[in-house]
Amino acid sequence: MNKEIGPLDVALEQLDIAAEMLELDPGIHVFLSRPKRTLSVSIPIRRDNGNICILWGCRVQHIDARGPFKGGIRYHPNVDLAEVTALAMWMTWKCAIVDIPYGGAKGGVCCNPKELSQAELERLTRRYINMLLDFIGPHRDVPAPDIYTNAQTMAWIMDTYSRFKGYSVPECVTGKPIILGGSEGRVEATSRGVMISIKEASKRLGMKMKGTKVAVQGFGNVGWNAAKIAFDTGIKVIAVSDSRGGIHNPQGLNPYKVFEHKKKTGSVQGFKTARNEITNAELLELDCDILIPAALENQITKLNAGKIKAKIIGEAANGPTTPQADKILREKDIFLIPDILANSGGVTVSYFEWVQNLTREHWTLKQVNEKLEKIMIKAFDDVSKTMEKEKTDMRTAALLLGVGRVAEAIETLGLWP
Repeated sequence: MNKEIGPLDVALEQLDIAAEMLELDPGIHVFLSRPKRTLSVSIPIRRDNGNICILWGCRVQHIDARGPFKGGIRYHPNVDLAEVTALAMWMTWKCAIVDIPYGGAKGGVCCNPKELSQAELERLTRRYINMLLDFIGPHRDVPAPDIYTNAQTMAWIMDTYSRFKGYSVPECVTGKPIILGGSEGRVEATSRGVMISIKEASKRLGMKMKGTKVAVQGFGNVGWNAAKIAFDTGIKVIAVSDSRGGIHNPQGLNPYKVFEHKKKTGSVQGFKTARNEITNAELLELDCDILIPAALENQITKLNAGKIKAKIIGEAANGPTTPQADKILREKDIFLIPDILANSGGVTVSYFEWVQNLTREHWTLKQVNEKLEKIMIKAFDDVSKTMEKEKTDMRTAALLLGVGRVAEAIETLGLWP
């Protein structure tokens, strides 16, 4: 990962741009630049061998002017406070862009989950949630899965929270297994939202989706599902990659078979019909129509942006493009769908799950996907109209829309006392 600029630097620079264009009150600008609450915790857990280790974790709650805090929890060795703060800020704008009643939050534990057993992960999760108990809940802060957390992790969170309350509270967390009140379509919601956005962008550019070529960086849950949905709609998946590297075949890859290969071997590399094995960096520069960065932050930088050949970039990851790279991509006339719009399908279906839990309903997959498509298309249209009105690019337009809606909510509520 390129270290030239951190995620929080990017987030704050983006806010500065939006604040200047919106002519925000300086006090509101500062208000938006700092989280409402930052919780830092030391988490003692007992390892399977009986030893006690202390892990560091945090939860950042950005702005809740439009509703309860909402955001994922990630377990990763590189988790740090600056990164989590940036992700919480982006989540605030994201929720405002798709116009759902949440504010942004994010949490994380600095650990390597691959080195922890299932029992150790459970003890870690329960202890972490116990330490956040006074600051989370269905009307205060609703966690969700993120990197290296999943439906099982959310089930442990639901059970821990519910035990302290004395009754079942499924609406305290989203991304749960369906049997515990999870929503249909949640697993692939982020990817589906990305593909809906790409479809809308292709219409705008007069491109036909069928037969176009896509490269997907990152083959975790989001990247794999994006590749699968693209393949099912007739798009040629020419390259995919994971943390170990990537594979490329100009004639196309079958993502279903690649997924089975990765399950058996732990990596996409070594797949039998791949023509070439490539690096993650090389994947970004392939000759393709659509590029989906679905890995980590700062993948597209000033060093490689000029070599990108895609016509459309759909940011499935959070913060994959630096501000310097943005300028280069604009000069190359590449249509970039920013993360705070493109990957908002995940939080949108999390919102659907929360509503279903609050009302004790269960919607069908068809209902969920139809509602998601309606919201994503409206959000894309809202951002496009802002782009045209302000004569700017999609990222700046998305920021203007998201930051503007949150600022308006803060100004309308006023300050107490």
